[in-house]
Amino acid sequence: MLETVALTTISFLGMLVVLVFAHEFGHFITAKLAHVKVEEFGIGFPPRLLSFKRGETTYSLNAIPLGGFTKMLGEEDPTLPGSLASKSIPIRLLVLSAGSLMNILLPILLFSISFMIPHNVTLEKVQVQEVALASPAQIAGIESGDTILAINDRTIKNRADVGYLVQLNLGREMKILLQKGELGQHEVSVMPRWNPPEGQGAIGITIMGVDSTLVRESYPIWKTIPSSITHCWEILILFRNEVIGWFVRGTAPQLAGPIGIAGLTGEVAKAGLSPFLKLAALISINLAIINLFPFPGLDGGRLIFVVLEWIRRGKRISPKREGLVHLIGLIVLILLIVVVSYYDITRIIQGENLLP
Repeated sequence: MLETVALTTISFLGMLVVLVFAHEFGHFITAKLAHVKVEEFGIGFPPRLLSFKRGETTYSLNAIPLGGFTKMLGEEDPTLPGSLASKSIPIRLLVLSAGSLMNILLPILLFSISFMIPHNVTLEKVQVQEVALASPAQIAGIESGDTILAINDRTIKNRADVGYLVQLNLGREMKILLQKGELGQHEVSVMPRWNPPEGQGAIGITIMGVDSTLVRESYPIWKTIPSSITHCWEILILFRNEVIGWFVRGTAPQLAGPIGIAGLTGEVAKAGLSPFLKLAALISINLAIINLFPFPGLDGGRLIFVVLEWIRRGKRISPKREGLVHLIGLIVLILLIVVVSYYDITRIIQGENLLP
């Protein structure tokens, strides 16, 4: 039990520090290049544990390891020399979005390393068990017993590949190459549905794996980098599809707080370094997207004020009013984290899944 808690704590905090450092370094380096005075670069939130000052900037490590900050001079006040607010609109847009940009670039490195490290991959024949009546699969001619060989010219290694590619192509026609027993190979066109009937799935099939084997795979760096870039792009598409699905299906987003994510991190860390790096990459991309949400207190909320200034042809919202809006937003975010964490703890006590 103690070993599990230690692994969960160390893996989660280690991952969080790396992701937060990358995010804040994006803000920090662009601010420095734009000659914006950075007063403090902090990992974690106060109270402060240790710090040192170099030049005009204090570098600090803080006690609450759930984030970080880059404190720039005059983020809302343009009257201060060297302040962020005194810079041009393009410069401010770059500095404010640089953190999320770093959280999107970092996964390319993380995925590349995870693909190079020898890791377990399941190889199996993916066969169709059942086909729902009047489903896209039945209309296309898919039948029970067919083997799925490829989707959109991508070889299918296992059942997870099928689910991944179906979700990636929601609402778009995709080509499925089938092995129809002695009849040979046959390609069909199917369009996965956004809101299928309950229990049917996006294309209306259930599948099973046949002759499963576990193999170790690793790839050279010249293959992993292009694959990682493609994978990051596809994750952004999956995120977009999930958001669209909330509206189409009328379902609420499933949330997990730091406790739920920490629990999941500990479980994945047990599976090895490669799965752990993949999870870190996924969380990094999610952090990038969430930080760009147009909500006060987040980078996206600050970006909105800059865009409003541009729309109003240079007329600013007063620094006092903007600061108050961001403060209220930050308080709401903290309350949301507390509420979500309460439900995380409840799920753990009741023995449910760590993530909804």
